[in-house]
Amino acid sequence: MRAINWMLKVTDTEIITFGCRLNSYESEVMRQHARSAGLSNTIIVNTCAVTAEAERQARQAIRRARRKNPDSQIIATGCAVQISPEVYAKMPEVNQVLGNIEKLELESFNFESKDNTRVQNIMTVRETANHLIDGFEGRSRAFIQVQNGCDHRCTFCVIPFGRGNSRSVPMGKVSQQVQKLVSNGYQEIVFTGVDITSYGADLPGRPSLGQMVRRVLAANPNLARLRLSSLDPSEVDDDLLILIAEEPRLMPHLHLSLQAGDNLILKRMKRRHSREQAISFTSKVRQLRPDIVFGADFITGFPTESDTMFKNTLGLVEECGLTYLHVFPYSPRPETPAALMPQVLHQKIKERAELLRSVGRKALNKHINNEIGISRSVLIERDGFGRTEYYTPVQVSGGKPGRIVKVNIVGRSENKLIGNLKQSANL
Repeated sequence: MRAINWMLKVTDTEIITFGCRLNSYESEVMRQHARSAGLSNTIIVNTCAVTAEAERQARQAIRRARRKNPDSQIIATGCAVQISPEVYAKMPEVNQVLGNIEKLELESFNFESKDNTRVQNIMTVRETANHLIDGFEGRSRAFIQVQNGCDHRCTFCVIPFGRGNSRSVPMGKVSQQVQKLVSNGYQEIVFTGVDITSYGADLPGRPSLGQMVRRVLAANPNLARLRLSSLDPSEVDDDLLILIAEEPRLMPHLHLSLQAGDNLILKRMKRRHSREQAISFTSKVRQLRPDIVFGADFITGFPTESDTMFKNTLGLVEECGLTYLHVFPYSPRPETPAALMPQVLHQKIKERAELLRSVGRKALNKHINNEIGISRSVLIERDGFGRTEYYTPVQVSGGKPGRIVKVNIVGRSENKLIGNLKQSANL
């Protein structure tokens, strides 16, 4: 977890965002609300609660913001605040505390009220409000919320208490937001949420994620590239599989929520897939689109994980042919069943995390070497840095941020490809 926006001196409203792409989207909603409300000299800290480290970093950022900007108003919000509002309300550095619903309401940024803590029960929320945003400050890639919340209760996860139950954005609203962002020049969009493969179960007609993606792409022929955030392999629908095989605008890079590679640990995590299902899914998708690249989330040191169980997770990287790994050392979250299970020693958790990351580095290294000598389409993000269709990082000499260009891959530098601009026109 890391802050994606940081300014030392605040003259307007600045936002420090931790955690997921959904938080990034919501930060842009708040930025628009803050401007509409006429706020100035304000810092908003949008927190994450996925790990204890993420929460620690958020509190540290709040204290640092106060030291560097003693006269600014500081607003704390996000998942950590939603789950433990009293912790942030007691921080002397914080002026206002907003829950995950309140942070998306324009009226929350009118601070005439004397109540500096506004956090409602997230479990009572039944709909996901739609917010049309113009763009993402400092970013060439746009995120769109298509879903929020989660109906599942993995034993390690506290996020449902920060996000509530699953609820979907109607596909017409999703398409409207895509159209607005494309008209503002965005060529690549990422659909994001907490559990996007559960999309549509709460909507009339129960449209699947694949059905929604198909209709939105058909309604927006000028959208060049679409990506999907983390997918649960047990819930990917047939329509989405057909799109993966047939739709070139759907990028050949999928990120999976796997968490572990041992069946007993997966069962104790209360995950919905088995090791065999993960392997079968990646194999099936490769048959449909042989060039696809996979990433995955993993947790190391889950309670009761033995060395043998961990080796099964290490082996899954190769058996699924994973390229990009997001590795999280397990940390017990308050009031979750896993926190009451027999814990693995902290040092062992750290060692396993580093070992799994080293396996991930080898997999990425192999992928990067295989890309040399090939021509790729690259979305330029900033300072000549971009990413290919496969999400591979590339350093390119030239290219305008926000544009997709053709690049000849000529070499590598550490974990980045080196490319030469082939043509500057949009693809």
